[in-house]
Amino acid sequence: MRLGAVDGKGEAMTATGGLTIAGLDHLVLRVTDLTAMMAFYTGVLGCSVEKIQDNLGLYQLRAGSALIDLVPVDGPLGQKGGAAPGPEGRNLDHFCLRVEPFDADSIVAQLRAHGADTAPVASRYGAEGQGPSIYVSDPEGNVVELKGPPDPAP
Repeated sequence: MRLGAVDGKGEAMTATGGLTIAGLDHLVLRVTDLTAMMAFYTGVLGCSVEKIQDNLGLYQLRAGSALIDLVPVDGPLGQKGGAAPGPEGRNLDHFCLRVEPFDADSIVAQLRAHGADTAPVASRYGAEGQGPSIYVSDPEGNVVELKGPPDPAP
């Protein structure tokens, strides 16, 4: 059985030994421009600064029940990670933040007011099922999916 697999009824299955994934705790992005990235995640997406650990070069932002950690590539932690993200190599394909309430027009307007380009609103499958989402790129090219609630059951 795969870790985090879902059975045909949408029920979470556990791995051998009883390991159960409850949700996303945090993700870490290695960044080259901390100022731009902090401005995007706090000013555009509304995350709040939770904890700064200067001695490590770790900036932790609250995103609902999870954290987004920003690690400058030239800091103590960042230097351990190899090449910096850029056009030829990204940290990840994308990550998804569940947004509540989800008003697509207001979200797109807010993003565009901050100069961000968005992909069209589309229905995509996520942890809660099929529902609306919007893709936007942060200042360093990481794609962030903003996900709404699942569509009503037919």
